[in-house]
Amino acid sequence: MQARYSLGTLLQSGRCSFHPLLREASPMATIGPLRDDDPSLQAHGLVVLSFTPSDADLAPLDASSCTTGLMTCRCGIRLVVLQSSCQMPQDDSSDIDYMGAKAFVQRVSAITNWPIVGMLPGLLCKAPNIHEYATQVLKQSGGTFEFKGPWFANMDFLVTCDPMNVRYISSKNFANYPKGPEYKKLFEPFGDGVLTSDSDSWKSFRKLIQSLIKHRKFQLFQERSMRHKVSQGLFPVLEHVSRLGTEVDLQDVFQRFTFDNTCLLVLGFDPNCLSVDLPELAYRMAFDEVEEAVFYRHIVPEIIWKIQKWLDIGEEKKLSRAMEIIDRFLYQCISLKQEEFRTQRTQIEQADQKKDEDFDLLTACMAQKEEAEMEMEGNEKMDAYLKSDRYLRDIAFNFIAAGKDTVNAALTWLFWLIITHPLVEKRILEEIKVNFQAREDGNWRFFEVEELGKLVYLHAAICEALRLYPSVPFNHRVSIQPDTLPSGHHIDANTKVMVSLYSMGSMEEVWGHDCLEFKPERWISEQGGIIHVPSHKFIAFNTGPRSCLGQDLTFFQMKTIVAAILWNYHVQVVEGYPISPCLSVMLHMKHGLKVRVSKRSGV
Repeated sequence: MQARYSLGTLLQSGRCSFHPLLREASPMATIGPLRDDDPSLQAHGLVVLSFTPSDADLAPLDASSCTTGLMTCRCGIRLVVLQSSCQMPQDDSSDIDYMGAKAFVQRVSAITNWPIVGMLPGLLCKAPNIHEYATQVLKQSGGTFEFKGPWFANMDFLVTCDPMNVRYISSKNFANYPKGPEYKKLFEPFGDGVLTSDSDSWKSFRKLIQSLIKHRKFQLFQERSMRHKVSQGLFPVLEHVSRLGTEVDLQDVFQRFTFDNTCLLVLGFDPNCLSVDLPELAYRMAFDEVEEAVFYRHIVPEIIWKIQKWLDIGEEKKLSRAMEIIDRFLYQCISLKQEEFRTQRTQIEQADQKKDEDFDLLTACMAQKEEAEMEMEGNEKMDAYLKSDRYLRDIAFNFIAAGKDTVNAALTWLFWLIITHPLVEKRILEEIKVNFQAREDGNWRFFEVEELGKLVYLHAAICEALRLYPSVPFNHRVSIQPDTLPSGHHIDANTKVMVSLYSMGSMEEVWGHDCLEFKPERWISEQGGIIHVPSHKFIAFNTGPRSCLGQDLTFFQMKTIVAAILWNYHVQVVEGYPISPCLSVMLHMKHGLKVRVSKRSGV
C-alpha cells in the first residue's frame, strides 16, 4: 500500500540513517539519495537536502509535490527530507549521522521498571549514548524524571533539567540539598576538598580559595604562566605538526596544556607535558584513570564497587594504583614547597613581599594557613586536618582535577564547533583584526585581560559551546528533609537529585526552537553586548552559592588560546573522523579530535 508521511511519522517508525553531504565552499545545498547502500530506500523516492542554518534562504527547495519535514542536529546542521510516495518502514528507530556526531531522534519509550532490578537494565542498554537518551526521556517527562534502581542498590534518584527546579535546589532551598555523604563516597579521591565538603567546612574552603583567586599577584602570575605556556608549549607543537603535515589530536594537546598550566598555578611546578615529543607522564595519566573510576562508581550498585575495592580487582584496583601515583607526586611537590617556604617565609605578612612569579596557590595556602586555623579554632578535627599535609594535598588535588578537565573539555568542543562553522570562525577573526593590532613586527602579541573583554563574539561563542556541551554534564545533591519541587514532584528525605546540565541545553522551552543549533548570535544584544542569562538557565558554571569560583579564569584561558590559535593557524578536522562524547564525569570526546594544522596567511 502506498501512502504519504510527514518527517515526524517517518522518524518515529522508519529505519532511515541519513548521511548528508555538505560542500564547504558553496552556500548551495547538496541533494543526494538516502542511504546509497540501500536500493530499497532509494526506490521509496527519499532524498535528503542538507544546509547550514545561515544558508537556509539560499537552498533550492521545491517541495510543492512532496511532504517535507525538518530536523536539526545538535551539531547545527538542518536536514530536510523530501518524500514522495513511500511504503512505511517497520522498524521503530533512526539516527542522524553527520561528521560522526550523532543526534538521536528515535521515539523514546518510557524506561521499563522491572521487578528487583528496576530501570537499571534500560539505563545500561543506553549507556553508550546516555546524554542524548536522557535528554529525550526528560523531554517526554516535562523536564523531570524519577529513576528507580535495583531495590538492593540505593540507586533511586530524581533527574531534572527544569530551570525552576534547578534554581530552587541550588539557591532558594540550598541548605536542604548538600552534596551529602554519598557524594563524598563516590568522589573519595577528592578527599575533604572544596568540591566534596559541606556546611562550615565548605564555607571556610570557599572563603580561602576566593581570596587567593582574587589576589592581584595571583592574577598577574596566571597571566604570565598562560603566555609562557602558549609561546613555549602550544606554538612549538602546532608549528611542528604544521611543518610535517601530520595529524594531531587537538584534545590531547589541550589536555596537556591545561595540565601543565594548572600544575604551574597550583604547585608552582611545570611538568612540561606539552612539548614536541608529547611525553607520557604516569601521574598525568593517573588523573584520567581516577576520573574513569569515579564515573564507574556512578553507574554500578555501591555493593559492586565496594566488593571490587575489598578484593582489589577491576576498576577499583586501577583507582587504587592511580591514587598511589598521584599522592606520591603531590606529597613530593608539597614537601619541596614547604622546604622552599620555610627558607623564604616565616610570617603571613611576608607573602605580600614575595615575587609575583612565585605566587602559586600552594604557597599562598601555606602563607594563610594560620588565619584559616584561627577561624576554625575549637574544632579539634579541623584543627588537626589543617595542620596536616593532607589538607594541602586535598586543595591541590581538587584544583588540578577541576582545572585541567573543565577547560580542556570546553576547548575541544568549542574548536570543533568553530572549525565546522566557517562563518563563525570568520567573524571571530574579523573581531580580532578590528579590535587589535594582533601582530607587531611579525610576532604574535598577547592580549591583556582588559583587551580580551572586547572580544564579544568570541565570548558569545564560548558561552554557546558550553551551553551545548557543558564540561560537567551532570551534578547531583541529596535532600535532607522532605520537600516539593516547583515542578510538583515530591522529594523524600535522603533522595538523590541529579541535574542534567547537558539536557538543559537541548530544551526548546528554555532556549527556543533552534536550541540544537550553534548560534553565538543568541548571546549578543542589539547594542552589541553580551546578554545576561540567569545562571539557573545557563548552568555551565553551576548556580547559587556553589557557583564556580574560576569562571573568569576559564574565560581568560579560553579566549587567550582560541585567539592565539585561530589567528596563527588554520585548523581542519580530519575528514570522516568520528565525533561523540565519552562516558565520564567530564564531557570529553570519546575518540579525541584529530585535526590537520597549517600556517595561516593573509588574515
